[in-house]
Amino acid sequence: MGHGHSHNPAEVTAESLVARKRANWLLAAVLVPLGVLTAVAMLLMWPSGSKEGLTLASPYQAAPGVTFDTGKIQSVLQESCSQANTGADIPPAGQNNAGSQCTFAMTQPDAGGSPVKVVINPDVAKSHGVKAGDDIRYLNLSRVQADGTGSPAYVFVDFVRTLPIALLAILYAVVVIAVARWRGFRALLGLVGAYVVLVSFMLPGLVDGKPPLLVALVGSTAIMIGVLYFAHGFSARTSTALLGTIFGLGITALLAAWATSAANLAGVGNHDAATLVNMSDRISISGIIMCGLIISGLGVLNDVTITQSSAVWELYELAPETTARKLFSSAMRIGRDHIASTVYTIAFAYAGAALPILIIVMLYDRPLLDTLTSAELSEEVVRTLVGSIGLVLAIPVTTLIAVLVVKATGLRRAPAGTAPLGGTAGEDADAGRVRELESSPAAEDYASLDTGELAAVVETRRARREAERREADRREAQQRAAGQRRQGS
Repeated sequence: MGHGHSHNPAEVTAESLVARKRANWLLAAVLVPLGVLTAVAMLLMWPSGSKEGLTLASPYQAAPGVTFDTGKIQSVLQESCSQANTGADIPPAGQNNAGSQCTFAMTQPDAGGSPVKVVINPDVAKSHGVKAGDDIRYLNLSRVQADGTGSPAYVFVDFVRTLPIALLAILYAVVVIAVARWRGFRALLGLVGAYVVLVSFMLPGLVDGKPPLLVALVGSTAIMIGVLYFAHGFSARTSTALLGTIFGLGITALLAAWATSAANLAGVGNHDAATLVNMSDRISISGIIMCGLIISGLGVLNDVTITQSSAVWELYELAPETTARKLFSSAMRIGRDHIASTVYTIAFAYAGAALPILIIVMLYDRPLLDTLTSAELSEEVVRTLVGSIGLVLAIPVTTLIAVLVVKATGLRRAPAGTAPLGGTAGEDADAGRVRELESSPAAEDYASLDTGELAAVVETRRARREAERREADRREAQQRAAGQRRQGS
């Protein structure tokens, strides 16, 4: 296993390399059996994929003779609803028949042919509306409908969103790779792998009636193992973060199992949950909700654990003489800053997703306590609380594991007169550390720094070391050139 960050080889002494190997072996002794257990559990619980006994009518499954077509809107009309049938004459602009008004879109079919008049759903016309240039999907009933019935022959179904979503996805990938480079590219591939596990194992497992708690734990652990190592590389830092993440997953799973039962989260009032209940007796709605509580916190949990692990390693490598207690306190100062921001992140993310429900519940003018514990909001409230507790507890545990690992490996400063691996013979690692400490806070003062100041110290030291290395290389090149000139003369 290599080191998780791109430190220059000149910073790495022979002793530190041995220490890192010891850390990797120590963590591997715990994580390898855990990974094997996860793989075996996935194989044993792998879903059959059979849909026998499932009765679900797809809203996109048309009757014989009925098709779903696509086209581009040419113009939008407001006319009497009696004009819905395309066989009726279209009145001149500005003239409407008596009766209620409907919105129609003259649409050019993508398959070719004459424009057709598509009736737009009232809720779509009122909330978002349609305009010329929109790509839509509509139901084509013209082949099975008798002329003169007055019923619409073309009915709006949905917008075609392929192009804007594809452009956003490309922009997202470009931005991630441009900023994070190779690591960002690996993170995107890891995200694809995570969705493969979700779609091929977790979702079919829930449909098959597998134990929801085990499905969530095993699937989430597999996702985190793949995502963390693929994005951040095989290193003691990543392994430490993985241990903290698994601990957070365990806490979240226990809380989710308890909260789902204690709060009676049964999906009451949710149309999708009611559909699943009526579809098959094998599907447990409360189990699906519990699984969702666990999965929803994976991203933030991964974020805080990898940050804490990296913080401990950075602090320790900059000041190896720092005591374990001081190192833990310094890293936890960073962790507390992270806790404050991630708690807001989870709460606002769920609030944004449930905004329409929040507005509806607000308009009911109910007491606050009744509102938060209602069937409409209780699931979101429990999800926020369970996810926040899991990630908050994961931070001190990850920090403690990282401190124990770096201390157990015995990483120390290189002794005076010892050149670091890959450095020049004249460089003294210990002297370099002393020079750095002369212009930055001492190890005992790290706990007083906030996250930004600590990051500034780290980056300043790295920049100084890089400048010193470049200067040493320049002088060595000048000396070689001078020696060659003397030999030539």
